[in-house]
Amino acid sequence: MLEGLKHWVSRKRAPAGTGWDDVALWAEQRQYPFRSVPGEGFVIDGRVVGTDWRLEWGPSQRDYVQGAELRLRAELPVSSALQLVVMNRALQEAMELAMFEQAVESVQTRIDNETPPETRWLVMFPQLSGADMGGLRGKFVAVSSMRTWLAAWLPGPLSTALAATALDPAVPVVLMIGRGRLTLRTALPTPDVASLQPWLRLFETAIREARRVATEKPQLPADPEASSAFSASALPEEERKA
Repeated sequence: MLEGLKHWVSRKRAPAGTGWDDVALWAEQRQYPFRSVPGEGFVIDGRVVGTDWRLEWGPSQRDYVQGAELRLRAELPVSSALQLVVMNRALQEAMELAMFEQAVESVQTRIDNETPPETRWLVMFPQLSGADMGGLRGKFVAVSSMRTWLAAWLPGPLSTALAATALDPAVPVVLMIGRGRLTLRTALPTPDVASLQPWLRLFETAIREARRVATEKPQLPADPEASSAFSASALPEEERKA
């Protein structure tokens, strides 16, 4: 896990020589608080349509992301029972192959709280059909504990934004909602403004579409008490495990 996150300190600019000066300036121009961790990474906080988001770049928290990882998080007014994950097809196939190989080798497969939720959900929940995936068909898979909610959220602007990422198919991408929190993870070896902006646009689209579903389809489970604010400090350990 990313123990270094316990030591995030507030700074307006990245330390000289980190290579993040352009990112810090970009954040400052948009009045996004920027905090740097010497030798590890940084955190940027922002807000869109009344929802606070947090962008983190630093050492990976997941085995399937090698090297540095980009994470975006936001609290949403949705039911804590809603669990869903959208991931690129190559990552899904790699996860399923790893589980199959464990079974063949008679190694006990642990599908418990020590297994990342995105892996558990991939096994537990049914996938959206190819027709429901639209332009994402063959490139991404999507599963959820509440298929109707997922089917109302993913098509349209979010699907278009995700398809426009134009990624190398081998790059892991995970967009998930669990315990009322939206999270995006992907590999990002070197952070710069040009590489961060598309992911932030995608993430903000995901937030807007989640709020749209909550407004247009109030019959679907929602949690109006869900918090939209992050604390001024970094995420505590128990939150970072999700």
